[in-house]
Parts: sequence; structure tokens; C-alpha cells
Amino acid sequence: MSAPRLVLVLGDQLTPSVAALQAAEKGRDVVVMAEVAAEADYVRHHPKKIALIFAAMRKFAARLEEDGWQVAYTRLDDDENAGSIPGELLRRAEEHGAREVLATRPGEWRLIEALETCPLDVSLLEDTRFIATHAEFERWAEGRKALRMEYFYREMRRKTGLLMEGDKPAGGKWNYDHDNRKPAADDLFLPKPLWFEPDETTENALALVEARFSGNFGRLHPFGFATTADQAEQVLDHFIENALENFGTYQDAMLQDRRFLYHALISAYLNIGLLDPLAVCRRVEEAWKAGKAPINAAEGFIRQILGWREYVRGIYFHEGPDYPRRNALNHQRSLPALYWGAETRMNCLAQAVRQTREEAYAHHIQRLMVTGNFALIAQVNPAEVHQWYLEVYIDAFEWVEAPNTVGMSQFADGGIIASKPYVSSGNYIDKMSDYCGTCHYSVRQKTGQGACPFNLLYWHFLVRHRDRFEGNPRTAQMYRTWDRMDDARRETVLNEAETFLDRMSKGETI
Repeated sequence: MSAPRLVLVLGDQLTPSVAALQAAEKGRDVVVMAEVAAEADYVRHHPKKIALIFAAMRKFAARLEEDGWQVAYTRLDDDENAGSIPGELLRRAEEHGAREVLATRPGEWRLIEALETCPLDVSLLEDTRFIATHAEFERWAEGRKALRMEYFYREMRRKTGLLMEGDKPAGGKWNYDHDNRKPAADDLFLPKPLWFEPDETTENALALVEARFSGNFGRLHPFGFATTADQAEQVLDHFIENALENFGTYQDAMLQDRRFLYHALISAYLNIGLLDPLAVCRRVEEAWKAGKAPINAAEGFIRQILGWREYVRGIYFHEGPDYPRRNALNHQRSLPALYWGAETRMNCLAQAVRQTREEAYAHHIQRLMVTGNFALIAQVNPAEVHQWYLEVYIDAFEWVEAPNTVGMSQFADGGIIASKPYVSSGNYIDKMSDYCGTCHYSVRQKTGQGACPFNLLYWHFLVRHRDRFEGNPRTAQMYRTWDRMDDARRETVLNEAETFLDRMSKGETI
């Protein structure tokens, strides 16, 4: 028999049909899976994220063994743990007399480089779990002046046939986003998320994480995430039956005591491989066809996966390894301590950070228009913002997180993803949430004692970057509004914004 090959399966590749397994021979090759320090602590991940991945890895390894694979599994606390993926490959290669490695291309440049420089013969295979290949994205991007998601999304609709009627979009429109901006009310009937009691395998992973990572930002308990594909499918079923109908209408809404609203809570399962993205989209399309959900809900949901998720992955690899370090606006302030739970008088930020600490979750508007919006108008260094998002969210992997943060949220890529900076005064947050009613600051107050900091920093940001954004059709009107203000008011706004930023930089409670 030929010498065995090692088949690397990473913690976000927990799919039986992943490329490396597809290319391997069950009776010959050895699957290598490892919980290593280099992956668990290259940033200080939320404890829930580490626990999810470890528990899901252990169960996936057991599933492979039941299916006849030989699996060499290393736990984080194993005495012989080499501490890194290349180190584990070298250790297992010596153990099994192997020189070749089959690996599905990782989703981070950091890991790709580590495998490419590994002294073994590593074959990096295209990750076929995505709907668009790298080559498809590059063909789409070639020659375009602007790489806008909307046009890529339409190509993906045509490719898959999702929500299509012949060569036309279902219902006559590609995008129903204008129907999906309704603020939520406290009297809505909101379904409860589907959680799972930890079994013995999960409890063992939780105990390890509690012992090793208790100092990381984030609360480990309670833990109820799905850790197998079957459980993840149950979460999807629960969403389709109980929440999809209202997902679109209220997908941008925020309520401080209703953290999950009508969201699916499946992004982590998609990103570690427990759910297949195309299959998920087809399930939602079937629900729409069966009359279980309106088209604005189905289209809004499918766009997040078929459009946005595929698009940001394409951008990440198209732009290259330096993308997460870009800083087009030259913002240099440090991330305020409130992002790590320090006291703040801004209720919207306090609520979003508290939810993040306790759940390892916040939905896209909380990330974009609360924590992201504030970081942008407060001129925080985008590298620090990027690292924070990568650390605190259970679904954060660099290929998906960096474009969302560096590009969409912080405009640090200079407009590759976003056609304008996503900044707002307090009015938007007040419209879409119930945060402002119990805040120390007054969202109605534009200047003076108690004025909402978003109101001050919004104008300060626009004035600071006037040369860049004044000619943008989507922001030009705001400069005309600013110019109509009297000189005294404009001076007051800028002075008070500077005072606020100075207090923030000194570490005072803001």
C-alpha cells in the first residue's frame, strides 16, 4: 500500500464533503485535527467561540471515525501538543510515515502562509463549500471601476437560479431592502431562540475553556449553541418556522431587552461548516414558494448569504494579505475601554457591548451602526476595531470579519466596499431602537450639556474629511446642511466634539 497522506481538517471546515476529505482515501489516509494554542490565542477569542469550535471539532472527529476514517485528534491539553497546525502536521507525519498533506485552503492569509511554508508537501485545495469560486470572483471583478455587492449578488442569483423567474428576479425586483427597515416594538411576539443543553463532550470542552481562557472578554455560561450538523439544521428549521416571516421587516431593528428578535442565529454554523450556504438559501426559497414567508423576508435573508457573505470573501482574497491593516482615513485613536465593558453613559453602546460580552453575538445593525459607527466617528484606529470584532464574536473569521469591519464599517479601505461611510447622528439609532429613551444623553439635544455624542461626532467626522466626501453624491447634501448653519453653532459643535474626544482619549467615563 502507498504511504498514507495526512488530511488536514481545520476547526472551521467541519463538513464531510470538504475538499480535503473528498480527495482522500478512507482506507489509506489519516485525518489530522488539532486544538492548538496558535489558533486558540492568536487573538483573545470570546470563550463561547473557543468552546463552540472545540466541541464541534470533537464531535466531527467522532463522526468521521464512525464513518471509517482514521483520525489523529489532538486536544489542547494533550502533553504532546505541538502548539500549531504545522507543528501538528510534522508530528503526525513522523508518527505515520507521511510526507504529503491534503488541505482545504484556509480562510485566513495567516494560515495559508503557515501551510505554504510547512516543510511537508502540502496540497491546498479550493474550498468548494462556497457558491462562488475565487476564479469566478476575479472574472467578475476584472475591469470594474467599483466592486459593488449588488451587481455581484445579481450574478449569483443568475448562477443559482435562486428567486429567479426565468432571467428576471422574482417579484420584478432584485432587492426589497426598502421594506426591511421597520423599527421593532416591545409588544411584538418574538420567538425564543433554539438552544441545546450541553452533553458530556460539550461539557468537557467548556471545562477546558473555563480553565484556560477565563481571562478573555466574554461570558462562557450559559452555553446553548449547536455543536453538530443535526443540531444546526434544527436551528435553521426553527428559524424558518417561527421567525423567517418577520425577519425582513425587522432585520434592522434593535431592542435592548430582546436581543435576538427575528434573526436566524446561524452565521457561526455556516462559518464552521455545520450548514451548507446554498442549501440554506434553497430552504428559505422553498419556504417563500410555500407561502410561509413574504418575498422581502426571503430575499433579504438570501442576500445576506448568497450576496454579502460570498462577496466579502471574494474581496478579502482579491485585495490580499495587507487588507486588514488598511487605514485610508488615517484614524489613530485607541479603542475606548467601554468596548471591553468599562462604564459608559451611552446606553446604545453599553447595551451592544453587554450583549456581545454575554452572548458573543450582536446583529449586523448593532455592529455597523452602533459599535462600528461610534468607532468611525471617534477616529479609532481601524486595526484595533478589526481586532476587537475578530475577538468578540462567535462567527468572526478573518475572511468575513475584515471586509465587514475594515471596509463596510470603518471605510478604511477607501471605498472598495462601501460607496459612502456608514456614519449617522443619534437620530438613526433612536429611530431603529429603544436605546435612547433611557440614555444619560439626550438624542434630541445637538449641543450643550447632555447632548448625544453621536450628534457632535457625526458633524466633526464630516468636517474632518470634507475633502474626501464633499463630492460624493450620497454625502454632498449633508455638507450643504452644515454650510447653512450659523458660524457660532458650527464652532460650538466642533469645540464640543473635540472636548469629548479629548476626554475619551484620557480614559474618562464618556
